[in-house]
Formats: sequence, C-alpha cells, structure tokens
Amino acid sequence: MKPGQSLLNLDQICLPRRQFVKGVAMGGALLGLGLSPARLLAANKSASGQPILRGKNFHLTIAPQAVNFTGHNRMATAINGSVPGPILRWKEGDRITLNVSNQLAESTSVHWHGLILPAGMDGVPDISYKGIAPGKTFRYQFDVNQNGTYWYHSHSGFQEQTGHYGPIIIDPLEPEPFSYDREYVVMLSDWSDEDPTDIYAKLKKASGYYNFAERTAGDLASDIRQKGLARTWSERSMWNKMRMSDRDLSDVTGYTYTFLMNGQTPADGWTGLFKRGEKVRLRIINGSAMSFFDLRIPGLTMKIVAADGQNIEPVTVDEFRIGVAETYDIIVEPSADRAYSIFAQALDRTGYARGTLTPDPALSAEVPEFDPYPILSHQDMGMAMGEMTKMEGMKATQTNEKTSAQMAKMPMQNRAGQGSNAKIIHAATEFGPHVDARAESPQYRLDDPGVGLRNNGRRVLTYADLRSLYPTTDPREPEREIQLHLTGSMARYMWSINGIKYGDAEPLQFKYCERLRITFINDTMMNHPMHLHGMWSDLETGDGRQIPRKHTVIVQPGAKISYLVTADAMGGWAYHCHLLYHMLGMFRKVIVS
Repeated sequence: MKPGQSLLNLDQICLPRRQFVKGVAMGGALLGLGLSPARLLAANKSASGQPILRGKNFHLTIAPQAVNFTGHNRMATAINGSVPGPILRWKEGDRITLNVSNQLAESTSVHWHGLILPAGMDGVPDISYKGIAPGKTFRYQFDVNQNGTYWYHSHSGFQEQTGHYGPIIIDPLEPEPFSYDREYVVMLSDWSDEDPTDIYAKLKKASGYYNFAERTAGDLASDIRQKGLARTWSERSMWNKMRMSDRDLSDVTGYTYTFLMNGQTPADGWTGLFKRGEKVRLRIINGSAMSFFDLRIPGLTMKIVAADGQNIEPVTVDEFRIGVAETYDIIVEPSADRAYSIFAQALDRTGYARGTLTPDPALSAEVPEFDPYPILSHQDMGMAMGEMTKMEGMKATQTNEKTSAQMAKMPMQNRAGQGSNAKIIHAATEFGPHVDARAESPQYRLDDPGVGLRNNGRRVLTYADLRSLYPTTDPREPEREIQLHLTGSMARYMWSINGIKYGDAEPLQFKYCERLRITFINDTMMNHPMHLHGMWSDLETGDGRQIPRKHTVIVQPGAKISYLVTADAMGGWAYHCHLLYHMLGMFRKVIVS
C-alpha cells in the first residue's frame, strides 16, 4: 500500500496485516522443512566507515569482543566483530532472512526497532519468543513493508549498553520526495567501562551516584543573594516537599559515559567528506542506553525530512533534541570549503559526541562550548505557579480521595484539538513510598523544545513542527482512551507505570483493529522515551489530516502527550520506556486479540 493512500474502512485497514502475518507463518513452515536460504551476500564498508551488509539473506554473530574506547581494555558485546554492529541495508518489499548465532555465555536476542512485523519475529524474550540460548542460532524471517532509517538492538539484560546495536536502512520502492548527493549514517551511543550491572547496583544504592550537579551550600548562598531569603526558602521547601530535585536530568552521566558517534570517541571524532554545494543526507540514530542528545552543526541549518523512518513535511532548524531510540533524517548543504562540527551534547551537558563534515580530511572544525547546565522549572513539575502555592500545605501521605477532590478544582489546560481532554486521575496504586510525586496539572506541551533548549537563540525542533508528508492512514476517531502514568521514586530508584512495576502488572488488552488513544502523564522529573512495539504511534498534533507517525515518543517531565494507535497486529508486544535502567519497571506487555 502506498504511503499516502487513505484507508477509510476497517477491512482495508486490517486486511493487509492479516495477509502479512499469514504469509510469514507459511514461510516459517517451509523453513521447518529445511528449506534454508543461502548465507550472507555482500559485505563492505559504508560511506560512514562502518561495515555494511546488503541483500536478503544475512548471518549475524553475537560474541564478546575486546574494545578500547578510554585507554583501558574492556569486553563488549559485538555483532560480527564490530561496535556498533554492521549497517543492514534492505529493500522495501523484499523478504529478509537473518540467521542470528549466539556465541555469548548468556542468552541474547535481536529486536528490529520500529519495524512492523509479526509478533514472533519481534525479538523480545518471554513475549515474542524464548530468546537465543548460548551456542544456538535463531532464524528471523519477515517481509519488509516500509522504508526509512531504523535500528536493531538486544532486548536481553543490559547487552544494549555493552555494544549490541546497529543501524538499519530500508531503501524505498518509489523515488523519495527529496534529493541528495551523498548520505551518512550517524549513530550516537554511550559507552561505560563499568559493567552495567554495577551501574544499576550503584543507582539502586544512591540514585544520584553519577550526578555531580546537585545543589550545594554555595548554590544556596548564591540563590539567597539573587532572590532573597524568603523566596529561596519557599522554592527549596517546595522541591523538598515534592521529593524532587531541579537537577535530576540524567541518571547516568559523563562521569562514567564516553559518548560515541559511529563508534568514535570525542577525542577521535567521526569524519564525513563532502564537496561544496552537495546536499548531504545524515541518518541520525540515537542508539544509546540512557542519553538524550541536543544536536546542531554550527554554520549549517538542517532540513529535517523524516522522523522515526517516516517522511514529514520538511522543517528547517538549527538544533534538535533526539531521545533514546529516536531517528531523524536531515539534509544539509555546506556552501563553503570548510569543516563543520556535528556537535551532539548530552542533555545534562556532561559530555558530547562529535563528528566533522569536511571537504578535506586535513581540515578540522572547532568544537562548540557546552550550553549552560539546564535547570528544571515548576513547569517541569507538572504544576502552574498558582497551583504550587495550593500544594505547599499538602503532605506526601495524603489519600487518593483527597487528592482527587483537589484535582477536580484545578484548571485543565489543553490546547484544542490536541490529544485528550479527559480528567487526570491518579490511581490508588500511585500513592506510597514507591512514587515520589504526581503531576497535578500536566500540560500538553508539543511546542516546548524541552529543558535546556528554551529561548536559547536558535531555531529548535519541537513535536509541534512534525507533520506527515502523507494523509493520515487511519482517520477514525478513537473508540476509547487508555491513560498511563509514568511513575517512579528517584530516591529508591524504582520505576513503574501507574505505580505498578512490570513484574506485578497485568497486560494491556487491545482489541484487534480498534482505534484507541494512549495518553501519557509523566509524574516524574525526567524525560521518558516510550516505545510501543509492532504498531505505529500517531502523534496528536492538532491536525488530524496529516498526523506524524512515530515508534518512540518523548514524554517530557510533568507533561502529558497523546497519540492514536490502530491495533492491527495480533499477538503479544512490549511497551516500555527506552531508558535501559528504567525498563525493568516501566514496562508493560500488550496483548492484541
């Protein structure tokens, strides 16, 4: 079905997916008879310098690999001997077969992030399949019914943190709606010499272990000088009563992380060549475990042409934030014979990944200074200033009934036509020591670029800028709404949805082919990139005619956001925050039946 084709009835919407799943099941039966495809086709280097595999049949080997990113030898989890893994380049419409062999001492898996495929091929242990045991090989096989920039990664333990990830490029059947002269994959990631189990253990013991930006006595003295004692005392008291910190931006920081671009450290940097006047396409993927990046190329504007693999109406910006697991395709046009710095600073400004676009490898580009350390505001707490005053006398032990009654008196501000107007209801499960706070008046802030990017003098992308290049595929109004609260306790380093961790939660039940609305309320002070497997998330931007489709959606601190889902994928699916150390609790299973 062509990207711009409008689907107007239930049969048209659901029939292609039924046929797709049936076809893959038949293919699996043939494989069971021993009709295996030939091994791996062509392997070479991409323009980015990364290994690239093309064709329809592939063999991937997951194995330990010695690496040295910091001057110290460490063991990584590599794919075909490289970190990141090889670029997989496919063609829309092809049937792809991947034999994945596990040479680790533990079980592994591969999830094809953002791909629409049968549940049994999605690669999530205990939901899609059992995983790939040590010494075993699993055959993935599916039809590729989309195009764009995506990626793949482990869904087992903390392997994603240790190097188990790589890019996917799917070339379209039809000509693309934009032109360019050359392209590069730009994959961002975070590496630590520490074992990720040790990182997690430290966070459980002290959630601020890696955060060296918390307020000090010196900050207190400075605030008193600038704001006066009364105002400073009031603000500090408010944050303390809400058990929040305005410095809780990132759990894991540059104190342990080295930020990589295409596997290159900031000291080395990645390099891409161009000729003056060329249009250069950069396929930017955030394959990190925990890090958001704010990316810009000083001296160049960036025309964003695709988000999460889906073509959008082009948007020209100076900078954009890319959350964990998101992808953006941009086009730049260097007009001078000079080098340009691709600068991706971590949200908490504790480090950066960098690359260089240059006409001559001998030329270098100046690396920009960090922006100021971002400070969370009352807005990021999910309350307006007037409501903050109302909340000062409230105790953390208040009952659900009392809170609900007070909430009913609070104004609900929601931009017309954007998302849900439903009342925000905090379930009884959200109350207790496992939840720090609750956003009482979360705002729908699509046009907010986020903490650290507001009013910085540059044109910064927001979700409000995203508009699909094609008409909305499923124009139906949602039949029902599911409200999900992102909850947690930073002090105890516990993460959950609606106050319930994954191990104690019942699956979410979707009806096959229903159109439903998902509304997220972020009751925490951190950004959460939420990823629904197997189905598109149609982001509600106020214009229902050309809704942008995403596979990963950032939910900002103290904010709410809504998107529509067509439940056209039978089976069990994962639904989770893509911050690796949050995923253990902030996770749900979805069953479509």
